[in-house]
Amino acid sequence: MAERKFFVGGNWKMNGSKAEINGIADFLKKGPLSAKTEVVVGCPQCYLAHSREVVPSNVGVAAQNCYKVGKGAFTGEISPAMIKDLGCEWVILGHSERRNIFGESDQLISEKIGFALAEGLKVIPCFGEQLSERESGRTKEVVFAQLAAMKPNITDWDRVVLAYEPVWAIGTGKTATPAQAQEVHHDLRNWLKEHVSADVAAKTRIIYGGSVTAGTAAELGSQPDIDGFLVGGASLKPDFVQIINARG
Repeated sequence: MAERKFFVGGNWKMNGSKAEINGIADFLKKGPLSAKTEVVVGCPQCYLAHSREVVPSNVGVAAQNCYKVGKGAFTGEISPAMIKDLGCEWVILGHSERRNIFGESDQLISEKIGFALAEGLKVIPCFGEQLSERESGRTKEVVFAQLAAMKPNITDWDRVVLAYEPVWAIGTGKTATPAQAQEVHHDLRNWLKEHVSADVAAKTRIIYGGSVTAGTAAELGSQPDIDGFLVGGASLKPDFVQIINARG
């Protein structure tokens, strides 16, 4: 079994302008970026084409969302084909902000994942528990239910990078300790082994998101079941290079 390649995604969220993206592209080009890390940046849909033009060719570009059908009367949505038409090959789906601010259900997210994969995109599905759920001891119950909802529509695990993001640690400055994060990642890998296959469990990358910084990345990245990060605000700053290089 080949070693799982370290993966670092940058989720810019609703941030950026052409000038700011040019600045991000400059520090990514300057790097240097570890050849041992696969890097993808997720940008607002209006900047997908510009981002693909200016960021280094060895950095992937992801949309932050797409819909579950190819075309039609869905004002404000974009399709996987549109993302591909702009030269991009990734999409982030099910981020906690989509779930908790925009009300997307597990079922809708699962359908989006399935359609994006069917259309040839690579997918970063996000999931994780809220603070009240962690404090009541329901972390496993919640994350396993979210995974179970996705599973029927994941037809190609080779094009999936799972992003575990505890909601209480996103944009709050709070980070799960390396031990806390490793425990959940280990449990998730066991779930994949039991409910999908040992092969999928061994090869699927499970990345961590939640206020990751240059200062916390190395220790988090040293855990055996943490295969990288999905980074929010820190991906807009030059420190993102240090996070990419967390494993050397």
